[in-house]
Amino acid sequence: MSAPHRLAVFVSGTGRHLENLARLAREGALAGTLELVIANKSGIAALERAARAEIETLVLDADRKLDDDAFSAAAFAAVEARGCDTVVLAGFLRRLVIPSRWTGRVVNVHPALLPAFGGKGFYGNRVHRAVLERGCQVTGCTVHLVDDEYDHGRVLVQRWCPVESDDTPATLAARVFAEELHALPEGLHRLWGRPPYSDSIV
Repeated sequence: MSAPHRLAVFVSGTGRHLENLARLAREGALAGTLELVIANKSGIAALERAARAEIETLVLDADRKLDDDAFSAAAFAAVEARGCDTVVLAGFLRRLVIPSRWTGRVVNVHPALLPAFGGKGFYGNRVHRAVLERGCQVTGCTVHLVDDEYDHGRVLVQRWCPVESDDTPATLAARVFAEELHALPEGLHRLWGRPPYSDSIV
């Protein structure tokens, strides 16, 4: 059996995906281990979740003194120092410059069916509000490889859900997030060429 992949998870907020991945790894449902959490903000809930899961954390440039290139170089240096082979962006809200040696190994989850409702400024409830304003009948989430364009790169997994007539951005966000919890581990398993991830675990 192949050794588990070693993940670094980049976060900026609540860390709900981080918590889910940590649980799946602990239960043996994810073909990877979480070795490092990098946050670009201090005092966020994601850091508390990482501490409870006993995952090493690093808060990097919370005062925004580094430009994007310097921040990204420091982040990937930390990832490599811990021997990680995959980076997951889970609610990470800072531009990341991907080194060429990391092409095809950085994964993001986005709360829409890309290429629709993606790009700079499309995150969180902004996405769901735009979906509702457009009058869409379906929406969903996308797990994709990250390159140097916002919400761009090869799609690994997409999952969809209906948009209900009485939805608000908050209710739609909750329905989409339920799909994200399945899509992210599924996308990682596809990237790694591992057996299909089982939805029944979440």
